[in-house]
Amino acid sequence: MALIGDTEYFKGIGEIMYEGKESDNPMSFKFYNPEQVVAGKTMREHFKFAMAYWHTLCGTGGDPFGPGTKEFPWATATDPVEAAKQKADAAFEFVTKMGFDYYCFHDYDLVDEAKTLSESEKRIQEIVAYLQQKQEASGVRLLWGTSNCFSHPRYMNGAATNPNFDVVARAGAQVKIALDATIALNGENYVFWGGREGYMSLLNTNMKLEQDNIGRFLNMAKDYARSQGFKGTFFIEPKPMEPTKHQYDFDCATSINTIKEYGLENDFKLNIEVNHATLAQHTFQHELQVAANAGMLGSIDANRGDYQNGWDTDQFPNNVLETTEAMLVFLKAGGLQGGGINFDAKTRRNSTDLEDIFLAHIGGADTFARGLLIADEVLRSSPYESLLSKRYSSFDSGKGASYTAGKLSLTDLYDYAQEQGEPEQISGKQELYENILNQYS
Repeated sequence: MALIGDTEYFKGIGEIMYEGKESDNPMSFKFYNPEQVVAGKTMREHFKFAMAYWHTLCGTGGDPFGPGTKEFPWATATDPVEAAKQKADAAFEFVTKMGFDYYCFHDYDLVDEAKTLSESEKRIQEIVAYLQQKQEASGVRLLWGTSNCFSHPRYMNGAATNPNFDVVARAGAQVKIALDATIALNGENYVFWGGREGYMSLLNTNMKLEQDNIGRFLNMAKDYARSQGFKGTFFIEPKPMEPTKHQYDFDCATSINTIKEYGLENDFKLNIEVNHATLAQHTFQHELQVAANAGMLGSIDANRGDYQNGWDTDQFPNNVLETTEAMLVFLKAGGLQGGGINFDAKTRRNSTDLEDIFLAHIGGADTFARGLLIADEVLRSSPYESLLSKRYSSFDSGKGASYTAGKLSLTDLYDYAQEQGEPEQISGKQELYENILNQYS
């Protein structure tokens, strides 16, 4: 295993292997077999699993009611760049032991922000040079980079939507630096995560100006990255609330509208998070379908929420039925366009052992793999597809086919309805569809 650095942080944990569902080894995959071919691709190719730098290496378990509970053995150096290198060593040790191919980061996950913009940029450039060595030695790649334009107090009123142009300019500078880092690391994509791009009260908000400023900002960032040779896809990550009451990237439909309104459809797709979908009062599979319908199913942040909690709890996915329904959409859409599946999830506050980080990722990968296997079998072997086709068969011929071809007028509909009389009542058979999924689960 090619690691740079002398310290092993996850001692006693070797490479995680696929052992099958009969294995009683908790440090093994039961369903995720990277080389198993499903629907024409290996699981490795379908998923492109990635580790989230922020939760895995930076999240110490703090919440609104108390400080962190986890003491990590990395990032202990007093010099911020040296601490960042230690964190990078831990990151690549973890990713390679998991057998994943990718990682994701926000700029200041990599290294602590400095007091000045120029010093922050210098720090990022130093750690990027180190990460280039790590990537070359391990073969691990960057799925996407992004910038944290929401945590610092300067962004309390937003970044690209801030009413103060000086803050907008600072956000632009930060995004430029993050784009430079992503390009230097051969990142495959770049994400815009609008954590505070919205408003709390319309009384003090010029909504039209703020939304137009988002469009301007995204176009400027896109144009700069393309001028620097970036060939990847840009993603918007929909997020309905928390911390801002009304966010401009509320859900997939809203974000698609933004992309199209500002002429970004040739460069942008969506990075869809499970927990954000449910906070928007949608299902994960609904959001995937909305994105797929628009040709914008780009990437996934895999997690789940606590359905009794009204915030973004970022728990690891373990709901096989939910994931199976999502994988039905995933397979029928032909998979993701450019992105992968990033575990934007964290172990619970009271899960304080380092091995818990492995157990959580193993469970998440197995949940997605099991969902994929079930969905593939449902599509291949069950009556699901024929039932769905039959339900819409009235549009396959006759007047229904003419309607979908745009050949009928409203008067034609009127005349046809007069001839046919009261339509037949036809059952939706929802319980049958649900039973089919349970049968193959």
